[in-house]
Amino acid sequence: QIDQPSIVVEVRIIENHWNISANKNKDTMSFLPDIASWALGGGAGAGAAANNNNDGEQENNDGGGGDGNEAAAAAAISEDEMRAKRMARLAALEKKDLTAGSSNGISGGGDGSDAPSSMDVDKQPSSVVVPSPAGSDAQPMEVDDEVVKPAATASSPHPKASTSHSSPTKEDVTMEPAPKKKIKAPPKKDTPADAQAKLRRKKVLLLRRVLLVTFGETSSDRTTSCVHLSLDDDDMYNAVKSPSGVQVRHIAELLAARLSLSPSSRCLETLPSQTKLGLVAYLGGCHKRAGDELKDLRQGKKKENSLEELCGILEEIRNQVCILTMVVCLRCWFYIGGSVVSYAASSLMVPDLFDLGNDAPLQLAKCLSTTSTDPTSSITFDVLGKNSSFYYCVCEELHSQDADSFGTVIGDVVKHITDSLSKVTTLLDEGGATDQGVGGNGLFLASALRELCTNKKATVALAKLPSFLLPPAGTQVANERIQPPMPQVQVPPQASQQQVTLIRMMQSMRGDSTPAYLRRSGPALEKQTVLGLVLRLGIPADHPSIASSFSNPAQRSRKDISQITDGFRRQLELYQSKCNELVKGLVVAGEESRKRVIQWFIDALLVNVNADGQRPDRSKNSCEELLMNLSMVLLKLCEPFFANPKKALLVDPAFVSSPESHGGIYDLTGDNALPRLGENVTNAATYNPKNAFIPPCFFFCSRSLALSVVPGGSRYENIARNVYHAHRQIRQQNGDLRHDTRFNRLLQVQYAKEINMMSPNYITDVFRFYNMAAGLFLNMEKEMLRMMPEHIVDDLCSVLVYASSFCAKLLSGVDFGNLFRLTVKLLSKEYSSLVRNYNLRAKLGDVLHDIFLPGNSESHSEVPDSVTCDPLAGGQPYLTSDKLSKETLAPSLLLLYGEVENTGFYEKNDHRTKIAALLKFLWESPEHKPAFKRITEDKKSFITFANGIVNEMNDKFASVMETLPSIRTVQLQMSNPQEWGALSEEERETITSRHDNNEREVQRALPLCNSVMKMLGFLNTDKDIRDMFLLPDMCSRLANMLLHVLTKLVGSRGLDLKVDNPDSYNFRPKEMLQDLCVVFSSFAAADEFQKECAKSGYYTPDLMNKSVKTCRKLGLLVGESMELFALLATKVEDASKVMNSDEDLYEDAPDEFLDPLMQEFMVDPVLLPTSGNVVDRKTITQHLLNNDTDPFNRKTLSIDDVVPANELKEKMKLWLDGKRAARDQAS
Repeated sequence: QIDQPSIVVEVRIIENHWNISANKNKDTMSFLPDIASWALGGGAGAGAAANNNNDGEQENNDGGGGDGNEAAAAAAISEDEMRAKRMARLAALEKKDLTAGSSNGISGGGDGSDAPSSMDVDKQPSSVVVPSPAGSDAQPMEVDDEVVKPAATASSPHPKASTSHSSPTKEDVTMEPAPKKKIKAPPKKDTPADAQAKLRRKKVLLLRRVLLVTFGETSSDRTTSCVHLSLDDDDMYNAVKSPSGVQVRHIAELLAARLSLSPSSRCLETLPSQTKLGLVAYLGGCHKRAGDELKDLRQGKKKENSLEELCGILEEIRNQVCILTMVVCLRCWFYIGGSVVSYAASSLMVPDLFDLGNDAPLQLAKCLSTTSTDPTSSITFDVLGKNSSFYYCVCEELHSQDADSFGTVIGDVVKHITDSLSKVTTLLDEGGATDQGVGGNGLFLASALRELCTNKKATVALAKLPSFLLPPAGTQVANERIQPPMPQVQVPPQASQQQVTLIRMMQSMRGDSTPAYLRRSGPALEKQTVLGLVLRLGIPADHPSIASSFSNPAQRSRKDISQITDGFRRQLELYQSKCNELVKGLVVAGEESRKRVIQWFIDALLVNVNADGQRPDRSKNSCEELLMNLSMVLLKLCEPFFANPKKALLVDPAFVSSPESHGGIYDLTGDNALPRLGENVTNAATYNPKNAFIPPCFFFCSRSLALSVVPGGSRYENIARNVYHAHRQIRQQNGDLRHDTRFNRLLQVQYAKEINMMSPNYITDVFRFYNMAAGLFLNMEKEMLRMMPEHIVDDLCSVLVYASSFCAKLLSGVDFGNLFRLTVKLLSKEYSSLVRNYNLRAKLGDVLHDIFLPGNSESHSEVPDSVTCDPLAGGQPYLTSDKLSKETLAPSLLLLYGEVENTGFYEKNDHRTKIAALLKFLWESPEHKPAFKRITEDKKSFITFANGIVNEMNDKFASVMETLPSIRTVQLQMSNPQEWGALSEEERETITSRHDNNEREVQRALPLCNSVMKMLGFLNTDKDIRDMFLLPDMCSRLANMLLHVLTKLVGSRGLDLKVDNPDSYNFRPKEMLQDLCVVFSSFAAADEFQKECAKSGYYTPDLMNKSVKTCRKLGLLVGESMELFALLATKVEDASKVMNSDEDLYEDAPDEFLDPLMQEFMVDPVLLPTSGNVVDRKTITQHLLNNDTDPFNRKTLSIDDVVPANELKEKMKLWLDGKRAARDQAS
């Protein structure tokens, strides 16, 4: 029922829409501005007027346009002319209203004021309405027929106009405070006219709340909070033409009129002002308010007859497909925003359709960014359901029109966000102004990208953008070099070009410029890709806000520092949660976007392969903040299978053998090859996963932790060490810690690092990940375990050792059962041949000591007892309750003690000290006694262990006893102010530096010496173990080591040596002498030991006799032990006399009978097949314990390769027997 011209216009619109789809290379939607002009010219109202004419109710109004010729003429009028025409008409209507009042049943105030008059319904005798004052937002209040209210007089005072800055609510636009007194009137049923009037009023108020617009010819039709529209047709507010008010067909005209306003129009100057309210924000607000109203109406207790009609209008605002462009896309079954969404979609695709939508993509980006600050105005949320939000509907509408154009729109939105994001350098930056791009800080911009990904089609479009990934490796683009712009420097105005060049050169030499980088590199990842721009933001230690927040940390309480740290940590965790939501949105959007995200992960890990160093190259690697955030994101992706063993089983270990799946991250060859647990590994396993996403998620997470938290822990440890040394140095120099600039700066850096490295949520997730990884490794076959990347086991050890030292409290509440069992398994003899990395095996021993050794032992730490105990074994320690531990751990630790000889010079001391503490705990546990009995079954392993003990004591104790006097000398020198002050500054620095080195050496060595001596004491209480020490391979070395220590303690007056704070060095000489004499007494009855002591170069009769006297004097030994030690002195002296008599027999021995290395008469000569030389078995055995090569030509040699020289041995025996017979005959 519309006139012919309207049909022609609409048909042409539809034809043009389809022509656009068929000819995308032409001017897309070039006709849409003409449609806007048609709407401005009254075309939208023309169809309605024609409809009224066909019903016989057409009237000639000022804005009437029922004639098709008039509509065509209006379309030709320019926008400015039409606005001028409307402003003139509005002035005329206001003047008419002031003088004559309305002709539609509304009368003006009796005094000629501007006060709005009451509606038709107010003329009924059963109700009285209080008129609203002039300029007020409040409108005449509807009154129930049962209530009689006093009428207002013309002389009543008028309150001031409302200045509320919020959208009009139901109370703002419909009601005033009710009178306190209520006079009941006899009930009277509304007439049909009353009901129509009320319905008209409800619709007007509803449109005010939803569309923020008013219309009509009288001043009562206006409010300061809404935009007043001048319509060419009075159809929607004329009581005669539309007795029930606004109809569904009028919604399109209202929207067209509102959106056609110029941004500079005075009509937008409302309270609050709508002048800066963009098209997208306005339409989004309308869509959301319509949904809220619709929900309230449907859930309301009072069901009115008008409910269906009011809901129809609201659904039309959300539902109706715009008659201008979207007729063919109508989806009546879905609550998408019809007119609102269609106009928004059109504005995004053709921004110049409306003046308010010239920058529609930027407006959309701003709306997405404000979600985090004002969730109530979110365009991505709707009360009617997740898929009914304004943003979702806009995306669906755009995609349905043209998928390519949709991708372009999303690209424009993302570019606006990333452009603003590139200007933000840290999370502490406030962000730029919103009038220049999106603006805002990092959290707002990350939230914008997160909200953009609430629609899966938009998420896929984002992932398909060229800026999402780095260029592929090996391409020409990937090798292009980017030189960031040089920072601006102050150049004198009169400087010549040569001087400017020199200044620039000096700036470059100082390192002020940002280094150049390749397009495929770590810096490019964080500056050129969408996810890189997001994940690079953090809280760097060198930020000015950190320095100001942690100013003078040495003068502040730890509680104050903790509060500041927690504040920064909450800010960081909030941002990381947005990053996680963004990545998760990309992952769940579909296969296409998920593959792009996985490729980004691969690129990120490959370009940062060398980021685990102490000082990574910033021209090649990404910043530390990006790598930490990346590991956090991957941890959250792995979280679903942390505590779900069934999901964890979906991790296919063959992933590391599939180069096409891991993208080169786990290559076996090349510069970036990652070592595996086993040796000679190949990619033989077949990768056929049940779930294609979980395996890369797990292994990429493990690799990201190797590049973030693991080196981060090492860097934090270095910082903590520097803080400790600075503190100690300042104390020694009697300096002021609270005001020392360097010390305060070091503390600032340490506290800044703790924001991330001691975050309870982050570190706990790391623990849970590694415990899950340990569970996977436990269930693998040995052959598959060989193929696993070595760094995973190494990293879990590093993280646990770090945590035990700096954040032990964070260990509480986490299950470490799998980690314990994997550690014991890898240390066992069965797997010792699999894991051949001695440093890794030593770290496994450290984990047992630092994490699982109960706190009541000598090696007490801050690790909670709940961590060391197995909840499934009644709270018993893992060390004593685990079955595999009871069977294998004791011999494994003895083997490990010898193996750590191959680690670093200083590191092996710490390793062996911890192993000795573990062995002591196991020795005292009855559960491990059978395992210690089995130690003697493996002679080779035991000899390796015993040799390690002897080596350490020989090297370390001698060094300690030589260094302690130097330490004492410097201590006395520093304690004398006159003597110390007389030295120059350079001399004091030299002495202090040497003194610090000596103290560190003693502090490393003495704990090991103490633990070794105690270990020898308790181990040799077992006869089988004692017999192993008496073997020819070890007995002489043991005797020499014990006498060497005895010489240092007794012969050199070591017991009289004094130092300040001896406990800080673990220097307890009397306790060590007691342990030493206990060991002597345990071997006192052995003839072999007596003879080896007599042959030792450290033995003298005076040394033994003095030691016996000292022990008795100090009460170090009592009872049987003291008697055995005294007996040993006598036995050794007798053996020495016999040995001296035999020495004369060897004086003229042939050279072939002498060991070529030791120049001693050989006892058991053997031939070395690698060089052909003959040496004593004892000599070569001791040599091979420390070096597996032939001492004559460095060829590889083992003790099993040597050949007994039986002929030579028999010849030597005959010669020696002859010499003894001659001696006896002579005597």
